[in-house]
Amino acid sequence: MDKNFDTIIIGGGSAGCVLANRLSEDPDHKVLVIEAGRTDAWWDIFIHMPAALTYPIGSRFYDWQYQSEPEPFMNNRQVYHARGKLLGGSSSINGMIFIRGNPMDYEKWAKDPGMESWDYAHCLPYFKKSENRTAGVNGWRGGDGPLHLETGPATNPLFQAFFDSAKQAGYPLTDDVNGFQQEGFGKFDRNIKNGKRWSASDAYLHPVLGKRKNLEVICDALTTKILFSGKRAVGVEFLKGNTLNKVNAAEIICCGGAINSPQVLQLSGIGNPETLKAAGVNVLHDLPGVGQNLQDHLEVYIQYACKKPVSVYPALKWYNKPRVGLQWMLFRKGPASTNHFEGGGFIRSNETVAYPNLQFHFLPVAIRYDGSSPSGGHGYQVHVGPMNSDARGSVLIKSSDPKEKPAIRFNYLSTEKDRKEWVEAIRCARKILNQSALGEFNGGELSPGPSVETDQEILDWVRRDAETALHPSCTCRMGTDSMSVVDPLTLRVHGLEGLRVVDGSVMPYITNGNLYAPIMMIAEKAADIILGKQPLAPEKTDFYKKP
Repeated sequence: MDKNFDTIIIGGGSAGCVLANRLSEDPDHKVLVIEAGRTDAWWDIFIHMPAALTYPIGSRFYDWQYQSEPEPFMNNRQVYHARGKLLGGSSSINGMIFIRGNPMDYEKWAKDPGMESWDYAHCLPYFKKSENRTAGVNGWRGGDGPLHLETGPATNPLFQAFFDSAKQAGYPLTDDVNGFQQEGFGKFDRNIKNGKRWSASDAYLHPVLGKRKNLEVICDALTTKILFSGKRAVGVEFLKGNTLNKVNAAEIICCGGAINSPQVLQLSGIGNPETLKAAGVNVLHDLPGVGQNLQDHLEVYIQYACKKPVSVYPALKWYNKPRVGLQWMLFRKGPASTNHFEGGGFIRSNETVAYPNLQFHFLPVAIRYDGSSPSGGHGYQVHVGPMNSDARGSVLIKSSDPKEKPAIRFNYLSTEKDRKEWVEAIRCARKILNQSALGEFNGGELSPGPSVETDQEILDWVRRDAETALHPSCTCRMGTDSMSVVDPLTLRVHGLEGLRVVDGSVMPYITNGNLYAPIMMIAEKAADIILGKQPLAPEKTDFYKKP
């Protein structure tokens, strides 16, 4: 390509779609999006049917198919890690759960030097700007944004029994986990519109793609490195098929996510010199924090048999799938029109923590992401795990080959605090699931089962059975210290010109819940920063704090 652009966005995922829309609003500002994966075609039911979310995960057609290095505190298991490789990124294959995080997460961010403008008051207006919530607008929620949010109906009797059990166990209920009070149990917002997944691409990209002549998108194009003139980024090199292309721009924005963004930076010579030299990459810029500080959420499934035939298990039977699929294709209704993660909650595992450190997703069926069901019949389960683990990992390239996946280490269960909270998480979950409100359905614990009881047995089971919740983050974190990667005020890479990072990798600390909502907020906020607009005024709205 011989075109020149004002901005090149590397990655057409969640943040990339937001920036593509916002930056191309000016018809004189030419924007190019380079996406390594395929397009999210309208006819592809696997990414648009909410209940089909298990199909894209693990498929090379939609998923980067990452796998961690052997995890030393998880019996040297290699943990599979899915990341979206198509337009919309992981928002096109995720569980569609919309969780902002706790307001205290952003208060924590703002305590770091230089991060004052990332407190909850400054982030709230950008959350609201992105939202179009059908359940209503108030001081905490927005209603005019591109992101369509439907609150889960949670009409299956197992949901109400679960909420009642949580209350019996001594935990509060909440009307809105994204509103005044995250702590407690209730219905979840989902990115679903009229029975169809509503991805970042649906919300931000497709409404303007083809209508704005200044916006171009190239799919199936693997970025190999960022091009520099001295310390200024001036272009991008990418592979389209077997052809190596170069394209120039005044500014480059990495939106590849917590794995791809540090990889691209390192391939371009930005990072720890020892890592770069070992991989055969010439050092352009010494920035040791690139690829460090990796954070994630680990989770387990606690599964119970159900004594009454009320779960959604029959919809999963092979002979019912054609009817369920046809119902969705014709009417966008039925079991295929929901992600089934319609409710859950947040609690504190002990009284010493200031705000919730455990998340629960409730599912009215006992099933794993791969489709296996240990009960072979009716059941239900909770996904549970700590939200604020102090384990830290890394994403480091192994060679100069952009097609070789980086070495990813999460270091799950590597700290005393992490292990302590895991034992507490399982005990809290069992406390809830064995209350009398669920008694009429409780057919006994299937997984891990009654043989797992002591602290050591619980930790051994977690090591064997836990899976990632698919929330990698923090590998190009904002900050002003020597291990930070981007400037909090501009999101520019420290020490370089013409290069920014905008995605989940810039978080300093992982947030309390699923990461899609915070990433969209970051991108909305970043768009105003990049365009030089007056930032939205902070909103000093009250939020729940522990009495």
